[in-house]
Amino acid sequence: MVSTAPEKAVILAAGVGSRLRPLTDLRPKPLVEVNGTSILHNALRNLESVGVEEVTIVVGYRKDAIQYVCGNRFGELEIRYVESPVFDRTGSAYSLWLARDELLRGDCFLLEGDVFFEENALRYLLIGEATDVAAVAPFGELMQGSAVLLSDSGFISGFRTGQTAADLIADGPQLFKTMNLLRFSAPTLRETIVPALNDIVGSGATRAYTEEVLAYLVERRGLQLAAARCDDLKWYEIDSTEDLRIAEGIFIDRAPSA
Repeated sequence: MVSTAPEKAVILAAGVGSRLRPLTDLRPKPLVEVNGTSILHNALRNLESVGVEEVTIVVGYRKDAIQYVCGNRFGELEIRYVESPVFDRTGSAYSLWLARDELLRGDCFLLEGDVFFEENALRYLLIGEATDVAAVAPFGELMQGSAVLLSDSGFISGFRTGQTAADLIADGPQLFKTMNLLRFSAPTLRETIVPALNDIVGSGATRAYTEEVLAYLVERRGLQLAAARCDDLKWYEIDSTEDLRIAEGIFIDRAPSA
């Protein structure tokens, strides 16, 4: 079974990207290029290809650059903006909370603005009967960050933050890297995600990350979040200059010809 793509998407693109300096001294991280294509343009192009019609981008650091480059339309996509005035002292969950009105408008893709990926990663989120899905891939030795465990039925059963290659145990459970590409249904956004964001921000935990919210909902509140395994696809999360070098190697076929 293949579901119809949501008409809407939210991209979190407010952060400073300090680990990518000096590349981010004058531009926001989503506009850093992988072999000549910016992270953000790659995401927008892929969203347009699968049928998304409206994209809301949460901006903060050097927001004018993103608004100038993307404008109000990108191809067939209508672009909207939500501004975070406190991007330098809040986490991604706060950025997502700022976009809560958009989340309440129906089914939605959710993307972080630092992942460069193949179009099929979005298509994999549409396969199967689950309506709430996260893209994952095997946790490799070069990776670091949030990881998840999967149940036998293909749902995310637990989160492990701050993982590195040192956490890969030969005889332990297989870890999967969260790709920061998700699809949520309107009921889940309305009844679970947005209320949780309201609670977290209301409690003053404005530095929380989206992964922490999802971990709480999966492990404590019974959120059924299916895993779309993207083992065979090209992708990379870009947080540092070393990550960018790796991503450019992975997507070397995207490099412009001489």
